[in-house]
Amino acid sequence: MHRRRRVRQTRHTEDTQQSEHTVELAKCPTGICGFDDITNGGLPKGRPALVCGDAGCGKTIFGMEFLVHGALSYNDPGVFVSFEESASELDHNFASLGFDLPDLASRHLISIDAVLFDSSEIRETGPYDLEGLFIRLGEAIDQLGAKRVVLDAIDTLFSGLSNTAVLRAELRRLFLWLKHKGVTSIVTCERGEGAISRHGLEEYIADCVIFLDLRIREQVATRRLRIIKYRGSRHGTDEYPFLIDEQGISIRPVSALGLQYAVSSERMSSGIPQLDAMLGGLGYFQGSSILISGTTGSGKSSVAVAFVDAACRRGERCLYVAFEESEQQIIRNMRSIGIDLAPWVEQGLLRFYATRTALHGLEMHLLKIDALVKEFAPRSVVVDPISNFTAVGSGNEARSMLTRLIDSLKHGQITAVLTDLIHSGNPPYATNQQISSLIDSWLSLQDFEHQSERNRVLQILKSRGMAHSNQLREFILDGHGIKLIDVCVAPTGVVIGTARVEQEAQGKARRLSAQRAVQRKLREHKRQREQMEANITAMRAEFDDTTAELTALSDEAIAIEHALMASREASVHGRQFDAAPIVTSGIADATSTGAKSVTGSDP
Repeated sequence: MHRRRRVRQTRHTEDTQQSEHTVELAKCPTGICGFDDITNGGLPKGRPALVCGDAGCGKTIFGMEFLVHGALSYNDPGVFVSFEESASELDHNFASLGFDLPDLASRHLISIDAVLFDSSEIRETGPYDLEGLFIRLGEAIDQLGAKRVVLDAIDTLFSGLSNTAVLRAELRRLFLWLKHKGVTSIVTCERGEGAISRHGLEEYIADCVIFLDLRIREQVATRRLRIIKYRGSRHGTDEYPFLIDEQGISIRPVSALGLQYAVSSERMSSGIPQLDAMLGGLGYFQGSSILISGTTGSGKSSVAVAFVDAACRRGERCLYVAFEESEQQIIRNMRSIGIDLAPWVEQGLLRFYATRTALHGLEMHLLKIDALVKEFAPRSVVVDPISNFTAVGSGNEARSMLTRLIDSLKHGQITAVLTDLIHSGNPPYATNQQISSLIDSWLSLQDFEHQSERNRVLQILKSRGMAHSNQLREFILDGHGIKLIDVCVAPTGVVIGTARVEQEAQGKARRLSAQRAVQRKLREHKRQREQMEANITAMRAEFDDTTAELTALSDEAIAIEHALMASREASVHGRQFDAAPIVTSGIADATSTGAKSVTGSDP
């Protein structure tokens, strides 16, 4: 057991030491957009590479871009040898890409040579070699100090010579000679029947083999690139769509961006206050991806335009990519819901890119959007709808293109709003492109048919990184914009449309009836209180009268008593004798005491 452990530890140590001393293959950057990403740096430096494919797939452009970018960006002079086109034809053709070849030649950055011949004029009379080509090419390399070489359409040599074995041997010697010269070279040739190249050149240029393909699918052309082999280096093995436009070749692999991008905690309004409340009260995250899916007429574009209007009101730039309506049609239609986009266009805050998806392939659309983003620098991009991409590519192709688009926008901290058409009969929680896993916030718009009417309903299926509502909300489009209606719950469940209106009317009637009953009770209570207060007032008046009468009777009794006493005293005084104390009948005292008790009581 200990012996095995020692052996394993020894092997691990050897592998670690070997990995530490691994030397990366030297690379020569091509400058071609995206190619250096999938090759981890470019072509093998100082070695030949083969670029093959059918006519029109971009072999010559690939080679010329390799030279031009090398001369302008890396100070690597280059030699271009063409076996099909003259130097003047090349100058004219590449002027459309903005390459001024005569200017580069005058600055001794590029040398263009053409080896043209007619196969009908060639006669094989004995042994031959390509020594003349060696001398011609070597002189051009030495005079220019070239570090890059392109041999374009070299397989044309085979068309005029029957002894291909000799020619292959000479080409092998040429490639070894180029490697000995230390120049990084590209050799282009056409694809053969059932083979990579027509004459088996890949056997001699085995360091790096690049295959270009041009396919036509449903009358739409798509170019693809595949690296068949690359000795001594890791590289992408997939097929990568690419396109050619006025900027040259552009490759946008899925792996070029990856998931290494910064995120923001800033929130931005959706343009619909009730929807913001459903999204935690603050709206979407800046730089996130939002999907708005639904059937035809469910309001997808209206919800997207509400977001655009809110962004422009904040002074932010927005790019609107439309595949179904023109710019003027969108502006006119949105006025019907109270949103006027024309001022934002005039102020330069909103730009439209309206086209048909069938006009270009998927890669061309991706490049056009990318170019507009770089030129306009928007903070938000709306693509309406993404479902149209399936008309010019398969589901996998559309998903690949959308993945690269979303990743590109996220790397730029640009908020992406995508609308997706779901056909009737399909599940409401599915997308044609199956990109829901790439989306940060997903709004589902549905149409419900009930009692011979259609009503719109919105639901947030997911919104990463925030608490959000899980309720279905009915929303209405009118001349004042988009309104989300509060949930109306009936004994049978949630109701919308006319049923909601009826339920609300019934509830209003019940509330009105209850209010009227309360008002009746209040009036009756008021009358009772008034009656009670009137009775109390009457009883108090009667009590006061009784008190006054008692007081008067008491005063009268006292007066009588005083009169009697005065009369008695006068009688006694007239007789001139002392009399015993007079004992009264007690009427005065009783009266006086009774009066005091009455008047002293609290009524």
